[in-house]
Amino acid sequence: MLSTFEWTIAKRYLLPGRGEAFIFLVAGISLVAVALGVAALIIVMSVMNGFRAELLDKIVGLNGHAVVQGYGGRLNDWQDILKETRRMDGVVAASPLIEQPLLINFDGRVEAVLVRGTDAPDIAALKDKTVLGSVAELKAGASKVALGSRLAQNLGVRIGDKITIINPAGRATPFGTVPREILYEVSAIVEIGVYDYDKAFVIMPIRDAQLLLLLGDQVGMIEVTTRDADQVREILAPLEQKLRGQAVVNDWRTINASLFEALAVERVAMFIVLSIIILVAVFNILSSLIMLVRAKTRDIAILRTMGASRNSLLKIFITVGLIIGSLGTVAGLGLGFVFLYFRQSIVLFVQFVTGQQLWDPSIRFLTELPSRTDPFEVGGIALMALLFSFLATLYPAFKASSTDPVQVLRYE
Repeated sequence: MLSTFEWTIAKRYLLPGRGEAFIFLVAGISLVAVALGVAALIIVMSVMNGFRAELLDKIVGLNGHAVVQGYGGRLNDWQDILKETRRMDGVVAASPLIEQPLLINFDGRVEAVLVRGTDAPDIAALKDKTVLGSVAELKAGASKVALGSRLAQNLGVRIGDKITIINPAGRATPFGTVPREILYEVSAIVEIGVYDYDKAFVIMPIRDAQLLLLLGDQVGMIEVTTRDADQVREILAPLEQKLRGQAVVNDWRTINASLFEALAVERVAMFIVLSIIILVAVFNILSSLIMLVRAKTRDIAILRTMGASRNSLLKIFITVGLIIGSLGTVAGLGLGFVFLYFRQSIVLFVQFVTGQQLWDPSIRFLTELPSRTDPFEVGGIALMALLFSFLATLYPAFKASSTDPVQVLRYE
């Protein structure tokens, strides 16, 4: 704790005296640099957290936490496997699924698509992601489908338009294989929020997908949702043992391994780089305090002759440095939170001013800049900035406390 005397001197040294404008300028730059470093670290880490969380929510929300896939794209005895999966402890939901890359034709334009055949509950879950039309019209035998928003935009498709889905692996005839073509009506346009899905998905009832792909009563896989996405391997390990040789169980980590591993590596790299920015900013505190000690050498010597102890001087200069670091940290926290709150408006403004697209969904997967702030992470960043600030004060503070008043004032 500081005494009244120590606190008074510390406050006096924080304000510029005669001929000390440059020292005050360096201290101000130190404060701003710490603030920018802390803000940059909070913004980047929050965006990285949000990017991972949004991807996980959207990918897992659509595909489940894991899939049980049959060899050759077909799952035999899937009804029994489905019952077995639903009985597993920790499994929340399980449903049959068909996914197959095919072709779509609209008004003479052909696009590669991913046809997704699913059951009624999964179709109903798309209601919140529907931007036009209604997924309630997607019923078996109705010949109606839902398209991803980007796919519909690329094709110029509107609600009520007729599209043709082409299955190249059609029926064999004496003249060769004849592609299977079926006409469907677009009854809904959905937006998942993941670019790769929105540009390729054609969603239909599972019975229609079986008819289109000539699967009979077979399905391609079973999607599984568990109570904890991070424990999916442990939960489904017994099922994987039972199905060995018959089917494979792939969880969301395996399916999207390259994507989430890249995010993890990038997150660590960004944290280290931006931490160095804070460290560089703290060196400004060190330099400003060294200049302050040199400028106040005579005053320090006088204080020593008046009875000020070495510990008092040590605490005074540590306090000065910590105040600069603390103010910079608080300013950085405020700046970071303000930026995150208005992040999408800032991105749009910069795009408008520069004429460049900063957030391309085809590259970033998501349609908007995400953010998810971790309070513990923010606390760690603030503590790190304060720790660096404290360490930067030690050398100047020890230098000031070790001042010999006899040597300084001997010629006064």
